[in-house]
Amino acid sequence: MNQRTIHWLIFLLLSLTWGSSFILMKIGMVGLTPYQVASLRLFSAGLTLLPFFINAIKQIPRKKIPIIILSGILGNLIPAFLFCIAETRVDSSLAGMLNALVPLMALLAGFFIFKVQIVKQQLIGICIGLLGVILLFAAQGINAGYWYYGLWIVLATICYGLNISMVHNHLKGFSSVQLSAVALFFCAMFSLPVLIFTGFFSILAGPDIPWTSIAASATLGVMGSGIATVLFYILINKAGAVFASMVTYALPVVAIGWGLFAGEHISLFQVGCMVIILIGVYLVNRKKA
Repeated sequence: MNQRTIHWLIFLLLSLTWGSSFILMKIGMVGLTPYQVASLRLFSAGLTLLPFFINAIKQIPRKKIPIIILSGILGNLIPAFLFCIAETRVDSSLAGMLNALVPLMALLAGFFIFKVQIVKQQLIGICIGLLGVILLFAAQGINAGYWYYGLWIVLATICYGLNISMVHNHLKGFSSVQLSAVALFFCAMFSLPVLIFTGFFSILAGPDIPWTSIAASATLGVMGSGIATVLFYILINKAGAVFASMVTYALPVVAIGWGLFAGEHISLFQVGCMVIILIGVYLVNRKKA
């Protein structure tokens, strides 16, 4: 098997893994609360990367540890809870569409916080992407609940964008595996009290254990936040950042596919709005390419 084929196989696996995370949250919340699903995801991810953590914590300077913990909070902890809370009222397919905003938010964070220059083409891309989001929300008309919970997802993408920009400006020189292992270890420690105080372990001692929901939540952590991180780092190293960034375009497509399979209503207008968002993302990324 040649290298190009391996690159595409990793790309497809990443797209399926991350694109499936939105429906897995829905499945997890059938038998668990949003807080339990998010906490179990983070705890599972931390355990998955624990072997990497032991070496990483020895190699990373102590003064960088607080920044990496903040990276974990912005890039994993807060979004995990925001997405789960939002999906109590928002379809998984919509969550996948809105997740495409991450590259735009990363660019805006770089501009406002780290004074990174934005060229005209990127500014146009941001405007087009945000227009797509406005139209996507407008598709539901005046629905306060839809807007309220949808904005939690937008807030999660802002956290992702802040994290990407922070890592780029303050954590260069460290591998993605090192950063993820340390960040997710502390996220796992933060999530453990939530599992305890929400009664998760008492559920395991009860007669009706929601194994399907537990399996979905653990898969989110092991595959979505753990193994996929390692694969993404391999893809960046072997195929380049431009090729790896194309995963952004595949995630909403996979999320929509799962949404249709689960019986969620997805209109052509919503799909059109997603395409507008992705056009904005393309214009932003084309400058970087």
